[in-house]
Amino acid sequence: MNQWNKITILFCVFCLSGILVSGQSKEQLEKKKRELQQQIELNNKLLKQTRKQKQLTLSQLLLLNNKISTREEYIRSLRYEIKRLNKKIAHTQEQIQSLKDELKALKEEYAKMIYYAYRNRSAYERLMFIFSSESFNQAYLRLKYLQQYSEYRKTQAEKIEKAQKLLNKKLLELQAQKAEKQKLLNQQEEQKALLASEKKQQEQTVARLKQKEQQLKKDVEAKRKEQLKLQKAIQKLIEEEIARSKEKGKLALTPEAVALGKSFAENIGKLPWPVEKGIIVGRFGEQPHPVLKNVKIKNNGVDISTLEEATARAVFDGEVSMVLFIPGVGKAVMIRHGEYLTVYSNLKETFVKKGDKVKVKQPIGTINIDENGETKLHFEIWKSKTILNPANWLYKAK
Repeated sequence: MNQWNKITILFCVFCLSGILVSGQSKEQLEKKKRELQQQIELNNKLLKQTRKQKQLTLSQLLLLNNKISTREEYIRSLRYEIKRLNKKIAHTQEQIQSLKDELKALKEEYAKMIYYAYRNRSAYERLMFIFSSESFNQAYLRLKYLQQYSEYRKTQAEKIEKAQKLLNKKLLELQAQKAEKQKLLNQQEEQKALLASEKKQQEQTVARLKQKEQQLKKDVEAKRKEQLKLQKAIQKLIEEEIARSKEKGKLALTPEAVALGKSFAENIGKLPWPVEKGIIVGRFGEQPHPVLKNVKIKNNGVDISTLEEATARAVFDGEVSMVLFIPGVGKAVMIRHGEYLTVYSNLKETFVKKGDKVKVKQPIGTINIDENGETKLHFEIWKSKTILNPANWLYKAK
């Protein structure tokens, strides 16, 4: 295989490997970074919103915790991107070395050709080379050889020029990659500094909240009672629906309800959020209290912090089963999706009534702002009498 064929093959391999190693991977990383940055910006807005009241609340700590975990994920993303770029730089350096080796071989071969041409530069010497042939056939072959040799030398010069251009291109790529890496390293240092500052704020916030231990305990108990009221209302609704079905002799769901329930189930992990913009500050299930020692808090759904005057919206097509007011909880809307039920509470006002058919993302009410200036929606998902984790169902909520 001649030197130029080797370079052509190397060029094709370099291009293909570059596409496979970096193309889609880089796009995905950039998309993830944008999403994380947007979440941090939303977190900042929500923190600023809650601090308007000049009163330290648990929600501020929860938002700060979320911001810290998001920033840590952002730093991990940067670290991964730097690692990927290091591999790419090493790969480009290997390519450059291969091209240099091939170019060196081409130049050495060309130098030999130039030296030979110099020694046989006169027309007389070329004619003597032909005329000294022992036969006409040998003379013809020598003539063809001289012609082909001249063409080959010209082609070889072109190959060197092309190889040099390819090498220059790779050197520029390497320079760009190193500049990109430096930019990422600068971003990483900046994010680490912000993270250190936020962790310090976190420690200070926890220390200040510990001074309000008695109030926090009261809040935990009040939250437990509110949740129990909502849970009893949901269970009562489910029991009433079962009783009505029994009275009609139709315990089974209608074909339409079955189809709706099946469609709902197929969208696990893909449901839109019940607010346009928000951050989960209260996770599903039993969790340790972020401040109080040996205290557990139980949540039948998720609490989503959102912007002032935000509206709640249906996460899927369905029918409103109930709209009610619960003291301490505010207004609540329950929407039936076949055998599934979604619950939206802490609403200030509602836009729907019992029996209304709703579409996905349809606004159903405005979210209440409490005395601490916090705008939070409580959201639950039930399947018959079983409480489900909404974070498993909402798009990118985990």
